[in-house]
Amino acid sequence: MGTEVEQLTEQETAIYDRQIRVWGVDAQRRLSKSHVFVSGLNGTAVEFCKNIVLAGVGSLTLNDDRLVTEDLLYANFLIPPDENDFRGKSVAELCCDSLKDFNPMVSVSVKKGALSIFDADFFQKFDVVVVSCCSLLTKKSVNSICHKLPKRVAFYSVECRDSCGEIFVDLKNYSYCKKKNDETIECELRYPSFEEAIAVPWKSLPKRLSKLYYAMRVIERFEALERRNPGETSVDDLPNVLNLRKEICEAHCLNESQIPDSLLRRLIASRTEFPPVCAIVGGILGQEVIKAISGKGDPLKNFFFFNAMDGKGIIEDISNVSS
Repeated sequence: MGTEVEQLTEQETAIYDRQIRVWGVDAQRRLSKSHVFVSGLNGTAVEFCKNIVLAGVGSLTLNDDRLVTEDLLYANFLIPPDENDFRGKSVAELCCDSLKDFNPMVSVSVKKGALSIFDADFFQKFDVVVVSCCSLLTKKSVNSICHKLPKRVAFYSVECRDSCGEIFVDLKNYSYCKKKNDETIECELRYPSFEEAIAVPWKSLPKRLSKLYYAMRVIERFEALERRNPGETSVDDLPNVLNLRKEICEAHCLNESQIPDSLLRRLIASRTEFPPVCAIVGGILGQEVIKAISGKGDPLKNFFFFNAMDGKGIIEDISNVSS
């Protein structure tokens, strides 16, 4: 214990004293040496950023070149509300300025450029990569790069639409310890990539699988076919989305009732996030990243869904990979 404490500075030990009492010095040391990359700073992603900055990660790199719009202001509390404060700055630059005030011991910086242009050498610098509001093609590509790296880079994608949220997790081959009946046992989980996970035939999935999983895949496919960015849909698109649902369900031998019209309508009609859902899903994501970095606790495998209509959070293991 004494040796481990010496690896944290006196200032770190004092600032993080309360959480060290919860998850231990070694976990805090790992956090303080970790490097996290986040692309796509919507409401859920900034909730996550706030949580890990307060937890005391080593560095956080932000990527989002968009300029501020009214929709972004609705759920992103890191952007100052005065137009004079954000004119001419990107979302990432504004969030960076705000996050530095949360914890000056964490290095927060901005990386400009489209997410799709970054290569393996870039992602290799990080321990955790989180992407949000990117296209299906880019999500698959970035996850594939991270999955193939020689070092383990934990990959997460997070999306919130209306009052629903989804988290995907890929930790590659992940080993951790947990206590059971006063004994410490070693566990190992093998994760599929995002592309491998969504390629699992629907007819082989559990009958009571979350309807959100199916609905998100239909909307993702629709946006990809229409070459739209995530969230660039409206209720006017519903007829075409329903036609696509029919095609996909027929191909997967799935009853269309598993993807209700009302759910699809909700997900495509709203262009803004629901801040309370951002807080919940962003909190879960922060918790999972801290688990992965610290090696403390059972990690999520491999999808998490939240629907504010019933207040339920559901974990689904969608994989052909045995644990």
